[in-house]
Amino acid sequence: MLKKTYPYYLANVAVAANTDLEVTDKFTGEVATRVAMADAAAIDKAIGHAVEAQAALRAFPPFKRQAVLEHCVSRFRERFDELAMALCIEAGKPINDSRGEVTRLIDTFKVAAEEAVRVDGEIINLEISPRAKGYHGYVKRVPIGPCSFISPFNFPLNLTAHKVAPALAVGVPFVLKPASRTPVGALIMGEILAETDLPKGTFSILPAHRDGADLFTTDERFKLLSFTGSPAVGWDLKKKAGKKKVILELGGNAAAVVDADQGGKLDYVVDRLAFGAFYQSGQSCIGVQRILVHASLYDTLRDKLIAKTKSLIMGDPKDEKTFVGPMISESESKRLAGWMESAVLAGAKIIAGGTVDGAKFEATLLEDVPRDSDLYRKEAFGPVAILESFKDFDEALARVNDSDFGLQAGVFTDSLAHTHRAWDGLDVGGVVINDVPSFRVDNMPYGGVKDSGLGREGVRYAMEDMTEPRLMVMRETW
Repeated sequence: MLKKTYPYYLANVAVAANTDLEVTDKFTGEVATRVAMADAAAIDKAIGHAVEAQAALRAFPPFKRQAVLEHCVSRFRERFDELAMALCIEAGKPINDSRGEVTRLIDTFKVAAEEAVRVDGEIINLEISPRAKGYHGYVKRVPIGPCSFISPFNFPLNLTAHKVAPALAVGVPFVLKPASRTPVGALIMGEILAETDLPKGTFSILPAHRDGADLFTTDERFKLLSFTGSPAVGWDLKKKAGKKKVILELGGNAAAVVDADQGGKLDYVVDRLAFGAFYQSGQSCIGVQRILVHASLYDTLRDKLIAKTKSLIMGDPKDEKTFVGPMISESESKRLAGWMESAVLAGAKIIAGGTVDGAKFEATLLEDVPRDSDLYRKEAFGPVAILESFKDFDEALARVNDSDFGLQAGVFTDSLAHTHRAWDGLDVGGVVINDVPSFRVDNMPYGGVKDSGLGREGVRYAMEDMTEPRLMVMRETW
């Protein structure tokens, strides 16, 4: 169970400033714990400490940064069950998914520990013409400076880890604002970081209301802003961010294509589609929202997917049998229900699920959804998937691309030609062959195009964003 209260962390130190933030159990709606909230003065102080920490971090060698990350891995393993239950309570994430996220948290820190001693450079041959004879070029990567991190509610452990672990690996100080609905996991992370010998000011973890946290975006002392969340908020923050580098990991309405040659593999395909669409109540930016099935397989796959969808258990996320827990809030459930109702009025058919009770939204499958409806065009971010047929593979790719988003796509095919056509032609950050777009391993480059964001996460790729190349030219003789 959760502690009664949690402090925030200012310049590596726990501060029990207040208990102003109520964190609810997303299944029961009851207050589960109370968390300290940071005001503008605390945020400003944290940024000042981050600036002051830069010199000490430059002197904090790679093997020590690696040791910090390895300490975190060890402590996350020791506190595995606590972290999983905290996530289950504060996010409403089914306990099996919660355990999976703790495993990924550990994976992400493990990869960062390995990469911490590999922040390498290169030697450049400058002798490209007679005037450069005797000149040699050397490049090293140096930390960019204090970073601002804003993490989301849906993966409050692992998506926070994808900011914090690379920062520790390269030695940049940071100030983190965890999602106010799910701050506990990040604060446990802070508790573990506070056990290490990181220089004072290396990290601050400060829950704050969005309307009181402008400094995370606008303060010019930050050299990078990394935000994961909704597209509307992310692009608005970019406008306000000024001269700093901005990394945005935003939303999507990801599609999965089932090619004509998958007739003998439909049981596997259906299992993966159901997982991709409905795991953690569909609250994933790469969750399967649009399913495009070749017409020759449509009826068979439809029947199998309806049966699979109806078999998924919705209930208490603490129950081992639960697959679909509550959405993060009743307001989000109502928003999605409104989109569904509008689509039905415009001709869509609910073929499985459709029941909504407060924040509890049954796994739902629809067909004949108009392509101009909110449910089709926008990010559903809930346990709803849309089924449609196609006759031509290139037609399917064009429909996948007919979206404002471009995060990841899944393609089930045995055709090497179709694999390369998808990889070449889909306007997305990643194409997953023979699995759902929801698949992610924590060392791969991850991010999107169009309204889905800017930049890439994945530990080594984030480390590149948090460092800058610095050139030295040496003349051999003078």
